[in-house]
Amino acid sequence: MLQQKMKDYHIILASGSPRRQQFFKDLNLDFTIQLKEIEEIYPKELKGTEITDYLADLKSKSFTNLKEKDILITSDTIVWLEGKALGKPKNTDEAFKMLRDLSGKKHEVITSIAIRSNSFQKIIQDITTVTFKELSDEEINYYITNYKPFDKAGGYGIQEWIGFIGITTIEGSYFNVVGLPVHKLYEVLMNL
Repeated sequence: MLQQKMKDYHIILASGSPRRQQFFKDLNLDFTIQLKEIEEIYPKELKGTEITDYLADLKSKSFTNLKEKDILITSDTIVWLEGKALGKPKNTDEAFKMLRDLSGKKHEVITSIAIRSNSFQKIIQDITTVTFKELSDEEINYYITNYKPFDKAGGYGIQEWIGFIGITTIEGSYFNVVGLPVHKLYEVLMNL
């Protein structure tokens, strides 16, 4: 259905995430991938969805020459734990600390999507609450060594081993935790 609706548009996905790219393929959308390097820095006073909205919008604004039928889609995901944003770990030590902090607790996964053309812009977001069991140091080290989660907010992928053995409850969209609230994006695109 969405493929038919979007047939006259050129969809640009500005994301290097293989998971987001796979979602677009699974929706049967024709799209191109265009990446622009931006520094993902946000004002320190921002909290939760304000951070992801700001960063998705910032990524979107780096594209200045959209054509008439272009639809640009940018997004950003963070893990929000006890009033702090966890982005992507830079190394093994950061990944270990993030997973140790998440162990035995609830956190929120927040994703914002900016959808923009020459005539409109819309930013949507989704929040999913995830609970981890108490993780052992051995489990954390095994996961980091074998899965190298350095491209994932919070240092984990729910669809990987750590999700299988460590996540006890999820409230909200599973796909949001993987990296994109597909149901919300679908809704916006169907209503263009």
